Amino acid sequence: MATFGNLSARLTDTFKNLRAKGKLSASDVDSTVREIRRALLEADVALDVVKDFTGKVRERALGDEVNQALNPAQQVVQIVNEELVAILGGEQRRLEFAKKPPTIIMLAGLQGAGKTTLAGKLAKWLKDQGHTPMLVACDLQRPNAVTQLSVVAEQAGVAIYAPEPGNGVGDPVKVARGGVAEARAKLHDFVIVDTAGRLGVDEELMQQASNIRKAIDPDEVLFVIDAMIGQDAVATAQAFQEGVDFTGVVLTKLDGDARGGAALSIRGVTGRPILFASTGEGLGDFEPFHPDRMASRILDLGDILTLIEQAQSAFDEGEARKVAEKIAKDEFTLDDFLGQMQQLRGAGSIKKMMGMLPGMGKMKDQLENFDEREIVRTEAIIQSMTLAERQNPKLLNGSRRLRIARGSGMTVTDVNALVQRFEQAAKMMKTVARGGVPQIPGMGPMPGMGGHGGKKKVQSKSKGKKQSGNPAKRAQEQAGIAAKQSAAPAAGSGFGLGASGGGNAQPSEEEMAKLQQMLGKGLR
Repeated sequence: MATFGNLSARLTDTFKNLRAKGKLSASDVDSTVREIRRALLEADVALDVVKDFTGKVRERALGDEVNQALNPAQQVVQIVNEELVAILGGEQRRLEFAKKPPTIIMLAGLQGAGKTTLAGKLAKWLKDQGHTPMLVACDLQRPNAVTQLSVVAEQAGVAIYAPEPGNGVGDPVKVARGGVAEARAKLHDFVIVDTAGRLGVDEELMQQASNIRKAIDPDEVLFVIDAMIGQDAVATAQAFQEGVDFTGVVLTKLDGDARGGAALSIRGVTGRPILFASTGEGLGDFEPFHPDRMASRILDLGDILTLIEQAQSAFDEGEARKVAEKIAKDEFTLDDFLGQMQQLRGAGSIKKMMGMLPGMGKMKDQLENFDEREIVRTEAIIQSMTLAERQNPKLLNGSRRLRIARGSGMTVTDVNALVQRFEQAAKMMKTVARGGVPQIPGMGPMPGMGGHGGKKKVQSKSKGKKQSGNPAKRAQEQAGIAAKQSAAPAAGSGFGLGASGGGNAQPSEEEMAKLQQMLGKGLR
């Protein structure tokens, strides 16, 4: 989502000025709309789309729905969110399946947009959905395009039809026909045809794409476009719409750092929906496009649904239940933790997942400085231990820790920190799994949670002690007692991932309840 990072920051700053206002005047609305217009234009959104968007926002912001709202600022944000969803396409549009397999998908676009890699990503996504896709290499112009598609197909674990070597040799229309026939014969339910691109729109490119379309009659023609292309995106999209008449759009390179707002223009200019988005270089960095979720990301409102879907796809429910049982029985080991960490890495970039949380746009610098290699280093420490040491950390004496440090390329201090934090966290998880309230180092007891442990001990110490009749002195005495309760070792971050520095931030009752419910669910 780095492509929309600057736009997101500008819009978020614009809404800050509204929060202190109990009622919005016409001048307040005009000022906000003016800032939104500037933000969109700086992000390369097409002028016609900007005019239409800001006109609708202004009309609704001056209407009764805002004047009668308890919180006008939030109402304006909601209006902007709804209008963003509208220009991004409204509801999500899924792939159209053929009535009789195979479903034929043709990819079109300029050279450099990432069509060949996108073909592999789409094939892998379909395979993960339980389909049997086959790639067809019809890009016979670009040097080594057929070889690249073959490599991508192998990485995705899907079949490929490539009878011609490419590099200017072969008839793409004939290959396209042959690929569809091959897919039918071998009972593949999807055919993805990768066509040639050019450095710019020309008649030869359009004619070739048009001939392939007529020959295979695809169910979907997806226009693949680089999200960082700028204002040229609009002209290119219009040219392909006239020449090939595509049915949907795929955005690539959404992880880039260019302005990228022209991607917001495509739906409004062409009337064609955005179906998918490519968010990274890996074959797994690919997701269906949800207009409402993308609008929420742009406005820094988070994308919890996508985050949950990614977590569900990576974590094994049966394995999670076993881990929960081990936690309750005090049998959770470093080996179990290693497995959990590897599942977390399998869910994708932790930095990207954190970016899907609401309000993370305000922590842009912290996110940029987050080093995901800390997880790799933690894994290296655990993997340098013997199985017996992972099962029983008490075996880790000085010489063993020195050996582990050398084997992992870390220091003994790093090993000590990991073991200490693991033991603290294991105790906390065990307490929560049994329905208790954990005593978090440096944080004191959880407020409003009742519970066990330290509270009774503190009461027994202070029982019978006469309190001062002076209110100011009594408040000072109570503050001293509270300070003693919370006196503990400095709070460390989880499992050697670096100090958080947030010792005063206490989890809410709702967060603790959700954690307890999640762990308790695995015990049923």
